[in-house]
Amino acid sequence: MKKIALIILCLSFHISFSQEIDQKIINSEISEVTVFIKGAQIIRKKTVELKKGKTILKFSNLSPFINSKSIQVKVNGNVTVLSVNHQQNFIDKLEKQDALVKLETDLEKTKDDLKLEETYLEILKEELSFLQENRNIGGKNEELSVTNLKEASVFYSSKLTALKLKEIDRNKNLASLRKKEFEIQNQIKTMTSKKAYANGEILVKVESKNASKSNFEISYVVGNAGWLPTYDIRAKNVNEPVELVYKANIKQDTKIDWKNVKLSLSSADPNLSGVAPELKTYYLNYNTAPPSYNRSINQVTGKVLDNDSQPLPGVNVIVKGTTIGTTTDFDGNYAITIPETSSQLEFTYLGFESQVLNTKKPIHNIRLNEDILELEEVVVVGYGASKKRSVSDQLQGRVTGVNIRGASSTSIPLVQVENQTTVNFKIELPYTIASDNKSYAVNMVSYNLPAEYQYFSVPKIEKEAFLIASIKDWEQYNLLEGEANIFFEGTYVGKTILDVKYASDSLEISLGRDKNVVVDRQKVSDFSSKKLIGSKKEENRDWTISVKNNKSETINMLIMDQIPVSTLDEIKVELSELSKGKHNLETGEIQWQFNLEPNKTKNIDLKYSVKYPKSRNLIIE
Repeated sequence: MKKIALIILCLSFHISFSQEIDQKIINSEISEVTVFIKGAQIIRKKTVELKKGKTILKFSNLSPFINSKSIQVKVNGNVTVLSVNHQQNFIDKLEKQDALVKLETDLEKTKDDLKLEETYLEILKEELSFLQENRNIGGKNEELSVTNLKEASVFYSSKLTALKLKEIDRNKNLASLRKKEFEIQNQIKTMTSKKAYANGEILVKVESKNASKSNFEISYVVGNAGWLPTYDIRAKNVNEPVELVYKANIKQDTKIDWKNVKLSLSSADPNLSGVAPELKTYYLNYNTAPPSYNRSINQVTGKVLDNDSQPLPGVNVIVKGTTIGTTTDFDGNYAITIPETSSQLEFTYLGFESQVLNTKKPIHNIRLNEDILELEEVVVVGYGASKKRSVSDQLQGRVTGVNIRGASSTSIPLVQVENQTTVNFKIELPYTIASDNKSYAVNMVSYNLPAEYQYFSVPKIEKEAFLIASIKDWEQYNLLEGEANIFFEGTYVGKTILDVKYASDSLEISLGRDKNVVVDRQKVSDFSSKKLIGSKKEENRDWTISVKNNKSETINMLIMDQIPVSTLDEIKVELSELSKGKHNLETGEIQWQFNLEPNKTKNIDLKYSVKYPKSRNLIIE
C-alpha cells in the first residue's frame, strides 16, 4: 500500500508540475525596428492562444545579441506576466541565409576540386621523375644501335612534352581555383563572421485566468546594428538656397533579417559645425617664434586586415565620440574625413576585438585580432540554470538582468526611448534590411535651407578662398555630425564635416575651395627692413594681399590677417597702414569685408613696425 501511495503521489506531483511548466514555442515576426547610432530596438508582435493556468511561451529564432536588460513585454487581456528570461540555445543554431549556404557549398566544392588538382599534379611529378630516372636506354652488355637511339629519343621527347603540357594545365587550374576560393571566402566575410551563433530565445511565463487569445508585444535592444548620417550638400550658385539631403547608412549583422518592417532612425546626440582655419593670437616676446599653422590631418585612409593578412570588408570605422563614420570596402580599404577637434578612430567588426587608433599621419593600416571570447549562455532557472535566485525573487517573478514592470499586464508598458535631445525619422514605407553586414543607404529627408554666402580666406595660412554658407535657425533640422559630399555649381568639389558641437546662432557650412577666386599674400621686400635708432631697434613689415574675382557675379569677401601683440612695455608695435580694415587690439586680428565685382582685383596693404631694445632679439614674421 505504501508503494501504491508513493506512486500516486509521484504521478500527481508530475501532473501538477507538467501543468505549471506547459511550454509553447512561438515563432514571431519583426514588425518595427528603431535603429540607433549603435544598436537597434526590435519589436515583435504575436497573437497567442492560451489555456487556463500557467504557460511558458518560448519566443525562438531571435538574434543572439539581445541585451537581456532591455527586454520588455506587453500583453492584453486577463493575463499576468510572472517572469521573463533570456537564454541562448546552442543546440538549435540559427538557420543560415540561403545565399550563405550556397556560398559555403561552393567553397567546399572548390576545396575538393583543389585537392583533386593537387593530387593530379603530384602524379604528374612522379611520372616526370620516373621518366627522367630511366633515360639510360642501353644496358652494360648491350650495344646501342642508331635505330634504338632514335626511337628512344622520339619516345622520351613526346612523353616529356605531354607531361610538361599537362603540368602547365594543372597549375593553371590550381591558380584559378585558389582565386575562386579567395573570392568566395571574402564574400562570406561580408555576410557573416567565422563564429557559429546560438539561437536567441526569450521565455515568458504567464498565467491566464481563462482560455483566450492574447496579443503579445515583445521589445528588446540588439547589438551589431546601427546607422551613420551622411549628407549631400548642393549649391547651384550664391543666390539660391542650399539643398541638403539627409541620408542614413544603415548596417546590421544581428543574424536575423528585417523583412518589410516599420523602420525608424533615432539618435540622442545631435552635433554639427563647419571646418575653417582659425587664427592664433600672435604674442610678441623675446626669443619667441610667431604662431605656426601646421594644418592638422583632415582625412585618413588605410587598409584593415585580419591576423592572416586577409582584407576585412565591412569594418566600422568611426571617429571616436562622434557619429562620423564609414566602412571598409571589399578589399578592406577605408577613407574617412575627420574634424580638427578629433584625433582617434575606432575600428569595430563582428567577431574581432575593437581597436582605437590615434591619427598621427594620413595613412593608417591596421590589423584586427579575432575575439576568442564565447557568447555568455543564460538559462532559464526553471530548466536548471547555474545561477541561483533568492526565494523572494522566485515568488515575485524577478529575473536578474530583465526588467519586469509589475505583475499584471496593465502595468508592463512598451519600451520608450527617453532622450534629452532626440532625432527621430520614420520611414513611411515598409523596409527590408538583410543581416549581411552591408551598408544600405536611405534618403530620409531633403531640405532647402535659406543661406547667406560669403567667401572666406586666411591667406597667411592658406592662399585659398573658401565659400561659406551661413544658415540661421539650423536647430530645427535636427542635424547630426557626419561627412558631407559637396556639390557646387553642378560639380562635385569634395567632402566636408558637419559638426554642430561649436555652432552658435548660425550654422556655417564650408562648401569648399573656389578656384575662381584667387587670393595671394606677398611680403614687400623694399619696405620690410631693420634699422637702429638710438638705443632701439626698429623692424618694419609690409604685406600686400590681392584678391581677384574671376567669377561672373559679385561676391562678398572676408579676409583675415594679423599683426603681433606686445606683452612687454619695452616692445612697441605700431600699425601704419590698415587699408580700412578692422583691428582687434587684444588679439591682433584684422578683418577686411567687401564686395568684389566680376573680373575685378582688390589690393590690401598691411604695414606695421616693431621697436624694441637693441640689446635684445625678436623673431618677427
